[in-house]
Amino acid sequence: MSQRPAVPRRTFKPGLAARLVIVLSIAMLPLGLISVYQTYKVLEERRFLSKTALLEQTQQAVSDSREVIRSALSTAESLAVIVKAFPPDGGACSAVMDEIVLDSPEFVFAGYVEETRGLVCSSTGASIATPIPETARSDLLRREAEVLTRPLEFLGGVTTVSVTVPVEENGRFLGTMWVAVPIAALNSALSEAAPDVDLALFQQEGEILATEDFTDNRRLMLPTERSLRDLATQGRQTFRDTNREGLVRDFAVAPIVEDRVFVLGSWQPRIRGVALPGLHGAFALYFPLAMWAIAIGVAYVGIHRLVIRHVRRLRTWMRLYAAGRINLDNARLDNAPEELEVVAEAFRAMTHRLSEQDSRREEDLQEKTVLLREVHHRVKNNLQLISSIMNMQIRSTDSTEAKHLLRRVQDRVMALSAIHRYLYLARKLSTLRADKLLEEIIQQLVVVGTLDEIGHQIEVSTELDPVEISPDQSVPLSLLATEAGMNAVKYCGPPEGEAPWINIALKRLDDNRLCLSVVNSRGPGDETDEAESGTYGSGLGSRLIQSFVTQLNGTLEVQKLPERFELHVIFPLAWHKEEDEEAPVDGP
Repeated sequence: MSQRPAVPRRTFKPGLAARLVIVLSIAMLPLGLISVYQTYKVLEERRFLSKTALLEQTQQAVSDSREVIRSALSTAESLAVIVKAFPPDGGACSAVMDEIVLDSPEFVFAGYVEETRGLVCSSTGASIATPIPETARSDLLRREAEVLTRPLEFLGGVTTVSVTVPVEENGRFLGTMWVAVPIAALNSALSEAAPDVDLALFQQEGEILATEDFTDNRRLMLPTERSLRDLATQGRQTFRDTNREGLVRDFAVAPIVEDRVFVLGSWQPRIRGVALPGLHGAFALYFPLAMWAIAIGVAYVGIHRLVIRHVRRLRTWMRLYAAGRINLDNARLDNAPEELEVVAEAFRAMTHRLSEQDSRREEDLQEKTVLLREVHHRVKNNLQLISSIMNMQIRSTDSTEAKHLLRRVQDRVMALSAIHRYLYLARKLSTLRADKLLEEIIQQLVVVGTLDEIGHQIEVSTELDPVEISPDQSVPLSLLATEAGMNAVKYCGPPEGEAPWINIALKRLDDNRLCLSVVNSRGPGDETDEAESGTYGSGLGSRLIQSFVTQLNGTLEVQKLPERFELHVIFPLAWHKEEDEEAPVDGP
């Protein structure tokens, strides 16, 4: 009897997860308990001190602004009581308003607005004849006291903080008493009050009344997660949040005028300025650091022994395989955990399968490449045969117009032939160098068009960036360049005192787009209209150019200037590679 081969017994090895849990738990547990507790206590104390100091400085910094707004509110309330006794003509009322503004340097305007008659009297002398914009009427005729930001047309558009108080008689609403304080004075007071605190005054509906920098960027100091309207409803508070500039700040909110006006202050959290008391602070600072260093050392030794050295070995294998080394069947790890041994075995099996697949794919690709090159070669030969037949037909015909039309068709056929010739000789078939392709097409075009009808020599210049395009884009681009080039040769005229010229350019733009430009000179007195020129209008050349531009997903721009004719086509590349591309391969 044949004996069955003995199966080697597998020795038990703790898994990687179990080893890491044991090592890291022993190393990090003391540090975790002590450090978390001490850090939590210290940070709580520092945050509390920072927020408390911020709230106190914020309330002190706006004391002057608070008194100004309160004074305006009390003045408006007093005028709301006495204005009902003034005659309806408004003369005495305006005199009182003017005296109020003269006696109070912080006020810039005072006035009375009725619901029916509008502005009745004011300190500026404006009366019923002075219209109030419709956008301001709804704010000025509210049934309750308000504090708003409002530009005054009567003072040349000066922006003010306006205090409005309703005027009522026997429960009936009559109008609004209006007192305005220049916002520039409040902004200046805020900027000088506390240099290290960002301050802003706002009202209960969330409108900013004044800030240190009252510009379009004034809302950058506000918290990102909370609105001013919500802060107004929550009253006095302190919190930590990120402002709209992305900076972590401590914020404090406090009401300053009868729950109608609030102040928001913020500063950078004051942590560095808080000192730890005595030995307790030293213990909280240095002992966790020492424990952290010891734990990191133990953890590093354990992780290096169990994981890192094996992962580095695997990484070395991967680099060798990526560099072209195929045979990794004998690669082994040294006493690695079971999980990593499984990974290594899977990697060896994967490389073996990939090597076999790469070999088969390389053979298939080589065969397909040869067949595809042969197809391009045969198509190129067929197109050249068609061109030769057309050339024979051109020589045999007597009609000048027929010869011209056949030459145009022959140029289009040769443009297609140039594409297949390029693909047949190119190293890569997936992309084409657009500049090399256009150079060949342009050379074919200008051979027959270097002299215009009156014998002038045409100077042809090119500016072609080295750009790779897909084969799908090469056909419409080549035919587009052919049509535009033939039109440029045909309608190129000599400028006064100069030789006629043509400039053909292909430029790569910054946003991954290409621009094909064909510009030719025009002679004085050239009155060829748009339709006759063939570059746009109803002619065949125009329709072909429009069709090719559509196939490229591009846009066409034509400019007809006295001294030159310009055609610009901007179109996107068919693909965009985010990774580094290989250097373009020169064509034939």
